[in-house]
Amino acid sequence: MTTHAYEKGRLDLPFVGIATFAKSPYVQDWDRIEADVAILGAPFDFGTQWRAGARFGPRAIREASTLFSFGHAGAYDHEDDVTYLEGVRIVDLGDADIIHTDTIASHANIELGVRNILAAGALPVVLGGDHSINIPCIAAFSDQDPIHLVQIDAHLDFVDERHGVRYGHGSPMRRAAERSWVTGLTQLGIRNVSSTAKEGYEAARAMRSDILSVRQIRKLGVEAVLKRIPAGRRYYLTIDIDGFDPSIAPGTGTPSHGGFIYYEVLELIAGLASRGRIVGIDLVEVAPDYDHTGSTAILAAQILLNAIGRTFAGRGQR
Repeated sequence: MTTHAYEKGRLDLPFVGIATFAKSPYVQDWDRIEADVAILGAPFDFGTQWRAGARFGPRAIREASTLFSFGHAGAYDHEDDVTYLEGVRIVDLGDADIIHTDTIASHANIELGVRNILAAGALPVVLGGDHSINIPCIAAFSDQDPIHLVQIDAHLDFVDERHGVRYGHGSPMRRAAERSWVTGLTQLGIRNVSSTAKEGYEAARAMRSDILSVRQIRKLGVEAVLKRIPAGRRYYLTIDIDGFDPSIAPGTGTPSHGGFIYYEVLELIAGLASRGRIVGIDLVEVAPDYDHTGSTAILAAQILLNAIGRTFAGRGQR
């Protein structure tokens, strides 16, 4: 008699079933979050100034993340001789409600989701969406201890207002710098011609920001860059996928050549996790329609899983 797989329990292989992040359990009730990490989608891209499409980022990242969900216990890294993610409970909350053309209400729904995650004592990991979704994410930390914001990005995102718009994807770091609970910013990867004028850079530095380009970081080295970040702080990490070079991340609305390679960002995140405590993460601007290979979404999923793994390894796993 043939014994079928379903008689032993479902295999739940990556290419079957519902594509939650890394095939983690789906939690619909945001008042009943019991996890170490909670994934929240923010499929919002009304804040884009040129090419839209980042609203499809959360679905693409979740789909790509199933590549890393073969059911093994943790993720062993032979270079570090560490098994990452072992025992770390990850759940997927689905997406915040996005209301067509209503930025304020949509941002409020994202903020509500992050607040619920923080109230549950879990690490919020938010999948964008354009970079304006960082604004409600940072707003959700208003009743938490202070945070230092670390940004990986091609663009400064420090526009105060343009055409009457204050909550677009060119403004999140300016809005963050205005928050009393944000003690400073480290902006990494900023390069080339930008939508932010010289006055924006001057304002950023006046508002406690340290700005480094990819070339400056390569000249200094990762260790020297990490020493510029205040030690022992609570860090919020925001990753714009266009911080990576478009040769490996073409699926984004505003690509900028001369970007990071994968290991540069991984080493920065690993160093950050050992230097203090990462308490929030978002990854934004994945627009899958501009990359039919899917490699941008795979990169996003891989860097997020590694960031989560390093975060909890820095805390002694759980």
